[in-house]
Amino acid sequence: MAESRQAIKNRIRSVESTEKITRVMQLIASTELTRQRKHMEENREYAKGLSELLDFAVQSSQNRSIYLKEEVDKPTFLFVFTSDMGLCGSYNANILRLLNQTITDKDYLVMVGSKGCTWANGRNISCANQLMDLNHDIAYDSLSAIVNTALMKFENGDIGKIQVLYTHFKNTLTYIPTLETVLPVAKKEKEKEEVASKAKQITDYEPGQEQMLGMVIPMAIKSLVYSRYLESKTSEQANRRMAMEAATDNADELRDELMLVYNQARQSAITNEIIDIVGGANALS
Repeated sequence: MAESRQAIKNRIRSVESTEKITRVMQLIASTELTRQRKHMEENREYAKGLSELLDFAVQSSQNRSIYLKEEVDKPTFLFVFTSDMGLCGSYNANILRLLNQTITDKDYLVMVGSKGCTWANGRNISCANQLMDLNHDIAYDSLSAIVNTALMKFENGDIGKIQVLYTHFKNTLTYIPTLETVLPVAKKEKEKEEVASKAKQITDYEPGQEQMLGMVIPMAIKSLVYSRYLESKTSEQANRRMAMEAATDNADELRDELMLVYNQARQSAITNEIIDIVGGANALS
């Protein structure tokens, strides 16, 4: 019984040690979530303004721009955002499951995050680019360089569209794996005629409408891809915080259960010792 109690005690110590680790990781994830969310929200206003400018230009166009035409039989240039670290719940699994349903052999795949790169390499899936350990100082420049390559392929007719597979951050409890087409640019049907009419009345394009689209669209695509990167990083930290919170709660619950078992074993041992003492005293008398 003493050995059994000691084994239970060792398990309790192990669980308590694990709980300390997961609690610290939960606090770190909470701090990172606050930081990532700040970056995301700071970028949002700029991205929103650029998106509105793009919508305005597209609504007033005459569908002649190559950026508005999709070639359905051509390959897709696909950005996929995963994490570099684990312990973030189902974050990577959800993205990679959607990717597995989407990708074809002829697509150009840009995998961002070591987890996605490992997944692709393990399945012998060829990647046009692999980016790992990005930080905010180099992320925009690194992604912009690849966007330039994608735009060149689109303009040359090598690909039919550019898509981004990312995790949409709705709130701290809800994150949705999302596949978004960023090129060709789609016209929004709502209020299309009104916007186009207004554009014709107040807009004078210099040097020309198509040239303006050619300048605005690359800027907007780079901004959008970077925005989705920031959104994915925020979702990653939110997932990690929730995963560590759940792990801490589970460890706390398991420790309480083991303490109950330990106390029951200890009480049983004490009772048996008392019975032995009483039995010995009765035998002597």
